[in-house]
Amino acid sequence: MSFVSWVFLIFLPLVLLVYYLLPHRFRWAWLLLASYFFYAFYNVWLAFLIFGITLACYGAAIGMEKKPKHRKVFLVLTLLVSLGCLFVFKYLDFALGTVSFFVRLGGGRGFDALSIILPVGISFYTFQSLSYVIDVYRGTVKAERHFGYFALFVSYFPQLVAGPIERFDHLMPQLKQNHPFDGENVWVGLRYVLLGYIKKVVIADFLAITVNAVYGDLAGHDGGAILLATILFAFQIYGDFSGYSDIAKGCSKMMGIDLMENFDSPYLATSPRDFWRRWHISLSSWFGTYIYIPLGGNKKGKARQILNLLIVFLLSGLWHGADWKFVLWGLIHGAMVSIESLFPRKEPTRNAALIWLKRIGTFLLVDFAWIFFRANSIGDAGLAIVKIFTSWNVGTGIMTILTPTFFIQLLMCFGLLACWKHLPIISRQKNMEDNIAAAFALSVAATLVLLCWLSHDVMGGGSSFIYFQF
Repeated sequence: MSFVSWVFLIFLPLVLLVYYLLPHRFRWAWLLLASYFFYAFYNVWLAFLIFGITLACYGAAIGMEKKPKHRKVFLVLTLLVSLGCLFVFKYLDFALGTVSFFVRLGGGRGFDALSIILPVGISFYTFQSLSYVIDVYRGTVKAERHFGYFALFVSYFPQLVAGPIERFDHLMPQLKQNHPFDGENVWVGLRYVLLGYIKKVVIADFLAITVNAVYGDLAGHDGGAILLATILFAFQIYGDFSGYSDIAKGCSKMMGIDLMENFDSPYLATSPRDFWRRWHISLSSWFGTYIYIPLGGNKKGKARQILNLLIVFLLSGLWHGADWKFVLWGLIHGAMVSIESLFPRKEPTRNAALIWLKRIGTFLLVDFAWIFFRANSIGDAGLAIVKIFTSWNVGTGIMTILTPTFFIQLLMCFGLLACWKHLPIISRQKNMEDNIAAAFALSVAATLVLLCWLSHDVMGGGSSFIYFQF
């Protein structure tokens, strides 16, 4: 089930209603049932996959505590099962296709891909369950003995499909805690949900129409149009992914459960390293904790640090997709962060002009890398780059896209986002007039989102979340 589906608009209120009507001791079972229904809505058979990974991680963690001498055996077996499933469903076709390419290059016949269905969200819940097993192996958390609660931790529906990737010691205590109904939590959660829908439905889906048109026909567009589409894609993917995170955070907040922040104004970053502190924070943190630091981090010399960074970003690229374009995207970011690590860190400047120059420079570097992420192939990415630097038709490229109507719509989209972020929330501490104004703003925002939702459906511009494919 997708957040941008009419079914979800029925599903969420029903889940909340039953959640607060049930006694605390039964809520975990209701949320677990709702979470599995949410996931099985995509494909009922995929529920068996997440259940299998959950069972393997649950058993391994308990085995580590009961037989500490065999902790490493349990860890290795869990890695083989979890990463094995991830490889088969996400990377087997990619590996076979790569091998087949070289076989054909050598004059052989090669072979066809298996066309295995990619389970939605498998990268997210696999990493979340593995972080728990590794933490139990390290002794930083205790193994969970209640299978139902652990299954809920892995499958918790707000963040199941596209994160954030939560840590056991942050999410599990909240799942077990009794959360009585709190109207303020519901209003704060609703504010997050509507913010997410504004980012996704109003902004990202609107920008997707232009981005898809240009990147679907690179040969028919000049460098100016491609450059504009690339810039628009940077905001599309931010609106799309951070919009999902906001909706997830809001849905969870309505039940009194706080999810971690996954984004922190990434396009205000002043360096590539700073960008990755702000973008997809849960994934960056995961790779730092479970890959970069175990490899030695920056403790074994500059050359080893650079190698570790390149390994981490290569794996990050592969995590995002089974395609060589994602590998290149990851390595580009790895190279940028590695080059930055060669220079000594300086005290943050207070010069506003210099800060904005750094922000613009960082955005341009990140946006260049987005070309490989968005292009349909490495060949298309190369064509886009060549055209951006060599093929401009003044007056016929960008201007065919940046029409007065498009420009007005663009200003309205980002204007709504800017206004929404500064609107008040409904609170017990505020007077009635302020609360009425906030409620009115919520109603207006919800109406605008629904109108955009309907218009995108009619125009064919609506889409699933980009990170669903990961």
